[in-house]
Amino acid sequence: MRTVAEILEEVRIHAQDGILEIKEAHERGVPIVGTYCGYMPWEIVDAAGAISAGLCARNDAAIPAAEEHLPRNLCPLIKASYGHALRGSCPYFHFCDFVIAETTCDGKKKMYELLNDIKPVHLVQIPQRPDRPEDLALMRAEFLKVRERMEEAVGRRIRDEDIAASIRLRNRERAALRALWELALRENPPLTGLEMQEITERVQYWFHKEAAISWLEGITEELAQAPAERDLSGRPRLLVTGCPIGGVLKKLQLLEDAGGLVVCYENCGGQKDAGFSVDEEGDVMDALAEKYLAIGCSVMSPNPRRMEDLKRLTERYRIDGVVEIVLTACHTYAVESTSVRRLTHSLGKGYLALETDYSPGDQEQLATRVGAFLEML
Repeated sequence: MRTVAEILEEVRIHAQDGILEIKEAHERGVPIVGTYCGYMPWEIVDAAGAISAGLCARNDAAIPAAEEHLPRNLCPLIKASYGHALRGSCPYFHFCDFVIAETTCDGKKKMYELLNDIKPVHLVQIPQRPDRPEDLALMRAEFLKVRERMEEAVGRRIRDEDIAASIRLRNRERAALRALWELALRENPPLTGLEMQEITERVQYWFHKEAAISWLEGITEELAQAPAERDLSGRPRLLVTGCPIGGVLKKLQLLEDAGGLVVCYENCGGQKDAGFSVDEEGDVMDALAEKYLAIGCSVMSPNPRRMEDLKRLTERYRIDGVVEIVLTACHTYAVESTSVRRLTHSLGKGYLALETDYSPGDQEQLATRVGAFLEML
């Protein structure tokens, strides 16, 4: 039986394999679809025999190039997304044939207009409410347009049975990810939060999904049975929520360096979108529309799903403190943080909001605030 350290070493060795996988698929003529968001209906792309790949938006290296066209006071995720495309420094963008984007914020919407000059963009109009029949009808209609776009890309009709098979496959992936994350329910989990995130990202950038799911199921079982190599019990148990965290993982490391333990991610790529599955019964397009419309993104107004999920996850993962990451100029999450703080305090838990960007300049200040917060838990 392998140790936790040996499993993590394997993950790190293969962390960049997705780039080679995409290159080889491109050379075989497989259509590659770039995407930026959890509202992407992966199942439709899968059913077309294409590959969907998350595009680079994770560091500040490309932001100066983006600021030649975009406002300096724009969200760093938007600037990084555009900057990498502009510079040609994202291999996934290089190999993708077109981008399926989404209207989750005004800044991204307008950035996609410029991105369309670099590579074709198909824009999905996301409803701004999750609770009315017309919202569901709009989401379904927008996903039908995605289906038509993919049929155009591959030159054939996409059958309902193919989408149903893709739904089952993606649901298996979601279930396997939840099984991994639920190892953190233990008093002494085998992984830190950052290590858990490494494995999650390895799966998300492994495009042979059958192989990725089987591998994840296998290492989750290994991790569940591996002897404890360190004592993580007794640390304050933290839930991270808010904006996508890809560009600020080093700042999240401050939480664990200071003695905390991240046991749950409510963010995009975590429980927010993979925490529940698509209904496998009935009309496939209805099922996809219902699933994705239920994502508790701050674009929704009102957004009860996020508050319900935060309450459920706080109780299930025995959370001591909630840490909300808000990227500079992300107005929807910044405003919604008031509701998250009220909810967290009503549950008798600690709450910390960190507003940040991709630069390293605020590391010391954030470290001081994190240390003080953990001392109070």
